[in-house]
Amino acid sequence: MNSNNLNRKTGENEAMTTLVQGLAAAGRTAQRKLARMADREKTDALQSAASELRGSKDEILAANALDITAGAEAGLSAALIDRLALDAGRIDALAAAVDQVAGLPDPVGQRIDRNQRPNGLVLDRVRVPIGLLGIIYESRPNVTADAAALCVRAGNAVLLRGGTDALHSNRAIHAAMIRGLTSAGVPADAVQLMPTQDRDAVGAMLAAAGLIDMIIPRGGKSLVARVQADARVPVLAHLDGICHTYIHHGADPEMARTIAVNAKMRRTGICGALETLLIDAAYPDASALLGTMLDSGCEVRGDARAQAIDRRIIAATGQDWGTEYLDSIVSVAMVDGVEAAMAHIAAHGSHHTDTIVTADDAVAEEFLAEVDSAIVMVNASSQFADGGEFGLGAEIGIATGRLHARGPVALEGLTTYKWLVRGNGQVRP
Repeated sequence: MNSNNLNRKTGENEAMTTLVQGLAAAGRTAQRKLARMADREKTDALQSAASELRGSKDEILAANALDITAGAEAGLSAALIDRLALDAGRIDALAAAVDQVAGLPDPVGQRIDRNQRPNGLVLDRVRVPIGLLGIIYESRPNVTADAAALCVRAGNAVLLRGGTDALHSNRAIHAAMIRGLTSAGVPADAVQLMPTQDRDAVGAMLAAAGLIDMIIPRGGKSLVARVQADARVPVLAHLDGICHTYIHHGADPEMARTIAVNAKMRRTGICGALETLLIDAAYPDASALLGTMLDSGCEVRGDARAQAIDRRIIAATGQDWGTEYLDSIVSVAMVDGVEAAMAHIAAHGSHHTDTIVTADDAVAEEFLAEVDSAIVMVNASSQFADGGEFGLGAEIGIATGRLHARGPVALEGLTTYKWLVRGNGQVRP
């Protein structure tokens, strides 16, 4: 890089740093006011935001149409287009999720526990907002509404940086949310949308230690890897969803077929979609199960034993076991019992959501106890891996790590706590 290009790049980086610092400072000021707002005030604000989403349906759909057209021209897959697409029903669902968050108990100020020490000190541990969150996400415009609602309910300000694919949709949803929130007294700077799609803005967010309190990435493996590698701010990671369904030899055949097809094909582009199907070698209905999966329009990539069952199955490679297809493709491995199934999950899974289908309660409990994933299911589709389905109203994403929050991250995961110590004159000897 010559000196002119280097100087230009340095100037661009400095401009992005200045931009992010200004947004973060405004967000922190707004958060201090938001943290003092009463439960009723935040409820009213979110209900107003939900109403604005419903009333702005035409504008949001027009904006989304621009994104869909651009995505198709860019060659996005059908599954990614589905993640991006909005219709009247999905906008109603967005608004309903915001209303549901509004109706949830306010976590701020909740007492976690109380302890009185022998010296008379009374110690309370209470929930408080984290502060200013930076959320970096791709493709899904619903995140704009979900993140805004959850952050406001938990007393946090948020700086949103959505993906270029959903640029127009995000702006329209954000505008509607802001109209509703501000009409009820929430500062506009409490929910900010990054005004540029410049990639350097992401770098500036990751470097904003002391201004942004936590970064939450929501997207593909490359995005999360970059955030984890470059961040100087604490990160709440949401890794890819390599979700497994294991069909135990004692599974009910009809249940197994129904769950497997639903887990894969209901919506292929969500993180809770089935990516690897594990079938017990002793399961007697494997041929019908695989035939049903193939007949549903799903491409099946299998190991040698799976291929021997149905000649339509394509040979799987080692890479398939760790691939999040987000499409109508599934990898299939035949395994020799629950221990082999759990070993496969441990070797290739992402600790997101893993399911067993079985009529054997003892085997089900073994699977629940030993599979180390954020969500472990018995006899249910992995498509239920969703904060709304868990009764949490909405979610920022599915956290697959082991610290702070795990599984669907909603209100509780967006708070921290502090100790309140009350005395009557005690001094330490």
